[in-house]
Amino acid sequence: MAITASKKPVMTIFSSETGIESHRVRMVLAEKKISAEIEFIDLDEPPEDFIDLNPYGTLPALIDRDLVLHNSRIVMEYLDERFPHPPLCSVDPVSRARFRTIIQRIDDDWYPLVEEIENSADKKAAKARKLLKERLMSVMPVFEAQPFFMSDELTLVDCALAPLLWRLPSLGIDLSKQADALKAYSKRLFERESFLESLSEEEKYLNAEDARLRG
Repeated sequence: MAITASKKPVMTIFSSETGIESHRVRMVLAEKKISAEIEFIDLDEPPEDFIDLNPYGTLPALIDRDLVLHNSRIVMEYLDERFPHPPLCSVDPVSRARFRTIIQRIDDDWYPLVEEIENSADKKAAKARKLLKERLMSVMPVFEAQPFFMSDELTLVDCALAPLLWRLPSLGIDLSKQADALKAYSKRLFERESFLESLSEEEKYLNAEDARLRG
């Protein structure tokens, strides 16, 4: 029998075990210590209640009483606004708009390259791999300027970047010697308790030294 959104006993997040957008939502949950039920879904065999609640059939999806959200950026912002402490985005409208623009750029310019690397033939994947590395290197001054991305405190931007950076070894991307600031930034993110808690069992291997050998 299908379960309606209002009958869900607690906030529920339908999540992929390895999807980058699901991972960033789980990091927000962990950073803000939000109590929620995480259900890992195989989209090849989705449960009936997931299809009923989310006809788009995409992950992640959030169910909170009568509310159903199925866009990871909207989910992240909703969680930050509903659970305001600790804040992951400035209350200042100008700063808030700036961070939203940065996340939009990550979504439009960086995440599609990850998908292309993972799902394309060798030549196309190699081109996407080169382009993603170039785009990361192009913002190196930002990683050098402050502990987090354009901020002294962790924000939603960092929650969007951390899963991408964690996957670089599995994507076949080696950071050059000129990327010390990016490596230090990544280390700060990866050592956070919230990031470690956000990892699914499968994601724990995506940053392993032998990730490329794992396929």
